[in-house]
Amino acid sequence: MAQFFQIHPDNPQRRLILQAVEIIRKGGLIVYPTDSSYALGCAMGEKEAMERIQRIRQVDAKHNYTLVCRDLAEIATFAKVDNHHYRLLKGLTPGPYTFIFQATKKVPRRLQQERRKSIGIRIPDNAIALALAEELGEPLMSSTLMLPGDALPLTDPYDIRDTLGHTLDLVIDGGFCGMEPTTVVDLCEDPPQVVRQGKGDSSLFG
Repeated sequence: MAQFFQIHPDNPQRRLILQAVEIIRKGGLIVYPTDSSYALGCAMGEKEAMERIQRIRQVDAKHNYTLVCRDLAEIATFAKVDNHHYRLLKGLTPGPYTFIFQATKKVPRRLQQERRKSIGIRIPDNAIALALAEELGEPLMSSTLMLPGDALPLTDPYDIRDTLGHTLDLVIDGGFCGMEPTTVVDLCEDPPQVVRQGKGDSSLFG
């Protein structure tokens, strides 16, 4: 059964963040809060944890993953960002957006969109998520915690533990964080294309 940590949403306890990151580094699969909903997360290089996400969500290997980054400098390591993109990101992050970029060679091939070699990137406005990414020292590979057939993500950490505890290593209770997905913007296109309307204001993109 998964471990269960109650972490303060505004002032995350460092001791618990360190323990959570140790679980991630050992190949664990966790559930953690973001600024839009709860998400599944694991280390980028953990193929087995990625396969567990696929089983939970009942998606195939072509599923689009998101790299949750700690700052703009880290985004530039994993995505091809030009000056215009940088200015855009500086104004909208952290925030409830997922941006699709061309991936750099630092992104494992199995995480890239097969045809376009792209990857989703975001910096969530959530203290727990940012603390995890900061302590991990690399992006957290993530996917929204949406079960097959459900229209909305799971929102109650206790329900999450009861439903999925046998398939997870850790559930982080960070309080209610919403159930509206991120707004997805494709920055591989010129002009940028809004792929999904979500919590972030899409009117900024025309």
